[in-house]
Amino acid sequence: MSFTGGRDQQFNRSNYNSRGGDFRGQRSSDQNSYNHQSNGRGYQSGGRGGMRGGSSFNGPQELIKPNWEQELPNLPTFEKNFYVEHETVRNRSDAEVAEFRKKNEMTISGHDIPKPITSFDEAGFPDYVLKEVKAEGFDAPTGIQCQGWPMALSGRDMIGVAATGSGKTLSYCLPGIVHINAQPLLSPGDGPIVLVLAPTRELAVQIQKECSKFGHSSRIRNTCVYGGVPRGQQIRDLSRGSEIVIATPGRLIDMLEIGKTNLKRVTYLVLDEADRMLDMGFEPQIRKIVDQIRPDRQTLMWSATWPKEVQQLASDYLNDPIQVQVGSLELSASHNIAQLVEVLSEFEKRDRLLKHLETASEDKESKILIFASTKRMCDEITKMLREDGWPALAIHGDKDQRERDWVLGEFRAGNSPIMVATDVAARGIDVKGINFVINYDMPGNIEDYVHRIGRTGRAGAKGTAISFFTEDNKSLGASLISIMREANQNIPPELLKYDRRARGPHPRYGGGGYGGRGGRGGYGRGRGGYGGGRGGNGGGYNNRSRDSGWQRNGGGGGNRW
Repeated sequence: MSFTGGRDQQFNRSNYNSRGGDFRGQRSSDQNSYNHQSNGRGYQSGGRGGMRGGSSFNGPQELIKPNWEQELPNLPTFEKNFYVEHETVRNRSDAEVAEFRKKNEMTISGHDIPKPITSFDEAGFPDYVLKEVKAEGFDAPTGIQCQGWPMALSGRDMIGVAATGSGKTLSYCLPGIVHINAQPLLSPGDGPIVLVLAPTRELAVQIQKECSKFGHSSRIRNTCVYGGVPRGQQIRDLSRGSEIVIATPGRLIDMLEIGKTNLKRVTYLVLDEADRMLDMGFEPQIRKIVDQIRPDRQTLMWSATWPKEVQQLASDYLNDPIQVQVGSLELSASHNIAQLVEVLSEFEKRDRLLKHLETASEDKESKILIFASTKRMCDEITKMLREDGWPALAIHGDKDQRERDWVLGEFRAGNSPIMVATDVAARGIDVKGINFVINYDMPGNIEDYVHRIGRTGRAGAKGTAISFFTEDNKSLGASLISIMREANQNIPPELLKYDRRARGPHPRYGGGGYGGRGGRGGYGRGRGGYGGGRGGNGGGYNNRSRDSGWQRNGGGGGNRW
């Protein structure tokens, strides 16, 4: 199937074929009659979260959910099913499809789910998109893309669950570009067609880069809206009109309340890293935003995990969704990452960190990401490393956006191959060439551990994750062992004393042993505690060699980039 026409001919199945060329923003739209209604609804109804209505605007307006029964008839119809099944895919037998899904650990749910593709050419993308994808040098789609692209192009509401680094961004970015090219052009005052919500500034910027890379051939404009920076440039970008807006929830609500944009043209909504957004307490803001979007939109939810909170959000806002899960439903880490855990005391961390840096720096191309639990610790580690001659920079929430962008740029370019970060960098930051992640401080929960170490071993590459585990982290012990066991990693004997596998079906809900005073309880939830007798598992970390775990291959400490 070829696509040789200009932007206005691609995938247009409605009555928009007569628009001769792209005159975006130079004339009023003959499609958006709802913008000129005399009844005060349309975009002039500032009280309902739309654009401000002239002199009646005198401050931020509380967002009110529109009455969609009245509003929807005034909005233009739109097309959202663009999937044309490739002949090769159509001829694939059910047995072949089942075998492919099994091989890629795909679990699907829903009805009438399209068959997965196995190559870029089978995806049904127009030539201008395929050319950009192939120029990136990818050999074949990732598992989530093989099933996610047909699902997204079909116009159905969908849920995609896959590990970090599996290519979820392109799974919704490319269908979004196809979706935009089939819609009426933006008129002055129109909001975006595609809205992507992301939890952090860094992830939003990363998504924008992907959208810019693959959307420039269609002259699709995008804007990134996030807090921590002045609003002026973002307001100007929104006023000029952007087909794609990537936003963090808080700043987007600010823009809506002061009437600088509206969401009535949004027909393709993406919730990226939905689990992380809920972890960060954004659920009320997400609900407030989604209520401003027409209910017949297409909604795509992407997540690395599938907790009950995300499931509830999906059930509230997705209509008859189809779902693909790549990998186990249980939380798991990439098998491309070698996980090394050292059980030690707080006082040993500094020496072990320097030892690992000396080993890692033997590869002049190494990029090393170090995670600390607090902003203060982040700065202390950076200061200590720089005083010792290491090229390290820090990134955390107290840095202004300009400095954070500069640090990330230096790290990405390899000018500063060591970056110390809080969890602000744990998700979505796709920096090529990170081959070492060091958890100087363990995170507060096992989900953040998986996402931290997921900064390495991306897109099929190999990586190493080193974690310093202290007695203060004992609540993570059982779930950490479970993650390592699933990935076939070597578990140090010192960590095994936190194993609760024999105490219950799930590491978070251990049994309790036999109670009583000491007995065999081991480390359980009952009254046995760290009982004596047969419950313990050998000596503690004080008996271990200080240099055990990761052996160096030679090379001196002065060999640092």
